[in-house]
Amino acid sequence: MNYEQLNDLYKLPLFELIEKSRAVHKTNWPKDEVQLCTLLSIKTGGCSEDCSYCAQSARHSSGIEVERLMAKDAVMERALQARANGSTRFCMGAAWRGVRMGTQRFEQVLDIVTDVAKLGMEVCVTLGELGAEEAVALKKAGVTAYNHNVDTSPEHYPNIVTTHTFEDRLRTIRHAQDAGMSVCCGGILGLGETIEDRLKMLEVISNFNPQPESIPVNALMPMPGTPLAENPQVDPLDLVRMIAVTRIAVPKAKVRLSAGRTCLSEEAQALCFYAGANSIFYGDKLLTAKNPAVEKDRALLGKLGLATLAPQPEMEAPACDEEQALSPSCCGCD
Repeated sequence: MNYEQLNDLYKLPLFELIEKSRAVHKTNWPKDEVQLCTLLSIKTGGCSEDCSYCAQSARHSSGIEVERLMAKDAVMERALQARANGSTRFCMGAAWRGVRMGTQRFEQVLDIVTDVAKLGMEVCVTLGELGAEEAVALKKAGVTAYNHNVDTSPEHYPNIVTTHTFEDRLRTIRHAQDAGMSVCCGGILGLGETIEDRLKMLEVISNFNPQPESIPVNALMPMPGTPLAENPQVDPLDLVRMIAVTRIAVPKAKVRLSAGRTCLSEEAQALCFYAGANSIFYGDKLLTAKNPAVEKDRALLGKLGLATLAPQPEMEAPACDEEQALSPSCCGCD
């Protein structure tokens, strides 16, 4: 969808917008199931990038303790625990600029992925920038989806990150898609952006070819010591609007209610689910921020009568739309 179409949707009265998004959701996701995902930081802190929202940057005085890459046994223990708690996707994040073939740390990651992939869950990783060769290696090791958010609009991006470009992020997404992995790509609300920035970000994401398999919608959790530590919290109804517009723009994607859920009431979360969210990060912690406890999440899903989506570790990545191949999409077919 283009910006004008997205803007027309966003400006609708809230209930009218939700009616539209709910209809799209029921058409594409009729069973009212929610995917439970667990996110584990397998290498924390000390990142060379300067993302202004991130406590893991070595350039910020956030107080985050730098930790080396976790041992495989420790990762496997957490993956088994996640599976036992009902998670169907296990996501592993490392605070690096990127990975390169032939390095010890990348070989360690491939080894970890190979074993996690045997557990019957979907495997997602977020390792920073990715080249074509590295993407193929991750796919062969068993990665189901690669997470790489665009964060915000192309226009606002230089205000948030200066150590890499928006185009760098698009290049990584293209490499992941070319390797046959699904792409998990979303953004963050609350970075000092305008509504126009939010919708231009979604314009980019919705025009990926193929479209993302999942879209995390994050609300900034201001972290002490980062440049955005004093940013105000996102209005919950603004979050609902973005989820609704995202559901309409990318009907077949899982829309993931991600960072910021600790600031939402049960009623606000329920409205997000009704508007089109059908995936959450589940567990006690995200990369460096708190997350609602397992029991609390289970209780809320029970109150709402929402089932949990079964894992699909062998799922095929979304197919390229040949009719869209000549569109100005960053990730269009060759």
